[in-house]
Amino acid sequence: MNTEILGVALQVILMVVLAYPLGKYIAKVYKGQKTWSDFMKPVERLIFKVSGINPQEEMNWKQFLKALLILNAFWFVWGMVLLVTQHWLPLNPDGNGPQSPDQAFNTCISFMVNCNLQHYSGESGLTYFTQLFVIMLFQFITAATGMAAMAGIMKSISAKTTKTIGNFWNFLVLSSTRILLPLSLIVGFILILQGTPMGFDGKMEVTTLEGQEQLVSQGPAAAIVPIKQLGTNGGGYFGVNSSHPLENPTYLSNMVECWSILIIPMAMVFALGFYSNRKKLAYSIFGVMLFAYLAGVGINVYQEMNGNPRIDELGIAQDGGAMEGKEVRLGSAATALWSITTTVTSNGSVNGMHDSTMPLSGMMEMLNMQINTWFGGVGVGWMNYYTFIIIAVFISGLMVGRTPEFLGKKVEAREMKIATVVALLHPFVILVGTALSTYLFAHHPDFVASEGGWLNNPGFHGLSEQLYEFTSCAANNGSGFEGLGDNTYFWNYSCGWVLILSRFIPIVGQVAIAGLLAQKKFIPESAGTLKTDTVTFAVMTFAVIFIVAALSFFPVHALSTIAEHFSL
Repeated sequence: MNTEILGVALQVILMVVLAYPLGKYIAKVYKGQKTWSDFMKPVERLIFKVSGINPQEEMNWKQFLKALLILNAFWFVWGMVLLVTQHWLPLNPDGNGPQSPDQAFNTCISFMVNCNLQHYSGESGLTYFTQLFVIMLFQFITAATGMAAMAGIMKSISAKTTKTIGNFWNFLVLSSTRILLPLSLIVGFILILQGTPMGFDGKMEVTTLEGQEQLVSQGPAAAIVPIKQLGTNGGGYFGVNSSHPLENPTYLSNMVECWSILIIPMAMVFALGFYSNRKKLAYSIFGVMLFAYLAGVGINVYQEMNGNPRIDELGIAQDGGAMEGKEVRLGSAATALWSITTTVTSNGSVNGMHDSTMPLSGMMEMLNMQINTWFGGVGVGWMNYYTFIIIAVFISGLMVGRTPEFLGKKVEAREMKIATVVALLHPFVILVGTALSTYLFAHHPDFVASEGGWLNNPGFHGLSEQLYEFTSCAANNGSGFEGLGDNTYFWNYSCGWVLILSRFIPIVGQVAIAGLLAQKKFIPESAGTLKTDTVTFAVMTFAVIFIVAALSFFPVHALSTIAEHFSL
């Protein structure tokens, strides 16, 4: 037990310690300063030349968003075409068939918005070609999209007054070539050494310990898993994700993959401080996020290591904790750490089944996604926090009788309205979606039965499974309570639309706020200025997040996870 706790502590320390220098490096990359990765410049120039893009051309916030949306629309069409025709394409040694249109729609939307919700099993639902040229490609592009959006916001808040926020295409390419690609190569090399397969052979026939013959899927997993983690994508190469012994073979590979989930989201907060020369602000934001993260880790590790009281009643020893749905080679503590790490970000990969975690652990996993501001996805996580900073600034200003300002710019009604819409959209789509699915389950059983019944657990846990699915979609997370039968018309299309709304409306709103504030006259700091880099304001922001985001979901948790906890 002490060894497991030590492993958890070591992973968290490695994340925090290495995030600082990485954040400094990221800020230099986006500022165009000299870095060790300048050898990539010829590659970048070639990309820009072939694409007909001038990376030095500045964009206003509307042009920035237009480029972002056009890029995503193009790749959506690309992915749809390849997924429904994958059985005709090369690199398909196992003869996997095409995805149905509704499944392809859900898959494309999911990977396009950095969610990676999977209503299919990776080794049988895709070919090597689509794993590489849809899934892996999207995982680079969508991660870089979020990072580019944050880079634009960082540029806007660093300038005193400006009408431009940088070049989206330049930030996109730099995010890929200077940050995501080098880190992916390092992580991929480690995974290969640990036993993750990297090749294009078909299924391997092995003889099990029982003497039975079994076919084991393989393929280019080591190429895809690193960006799956580093880009907070999360879509597993194999159906059971990183609980699969080939996707995550050892405790060391588990540490590396778990570290990879959070290292860039953490580093992006520090990058904000270095880029804008406001380190104190970055430290206060990081402190709030780290506090919330560690609180979740503590709760889940305690819950999972203490075991299930129902099993205790049977007189069965639980020395390893609540091990249902967990891998013995990893243990309950490492699984609990991963469950929080993957849900405070938009990653969603799993090394154990969240559906099998204790009820309060499941509640913490969902609350992380429902709050959706603790580190979050690469780039967009801080942007969600930025929304609540705007709200907190406005409320604080009204409370103390000062003009609401953030970094020398007045926060007025227009910015506040946009921030409010973005903040309230998240609970709206989750709760409305869950209400719709539960209504159909209760009042239209024939329809539900026609889709396979959906639930194996119609009680408290069944509500949790539906709530988790829409929560995961809205947070662009992609993990799930897998007792839910979700590869149906209803879930594919309803989740697809939640994914679209929850990805693009917030990004549009957040970039718009940054662009609008950037155009305003800079007001020098004075004695009457509300300071936003203090502990007091950090606590205020945390309170606003908790009241607006978390409390919206406590009624539904009272009927699901909390009720299930008290029923044990």
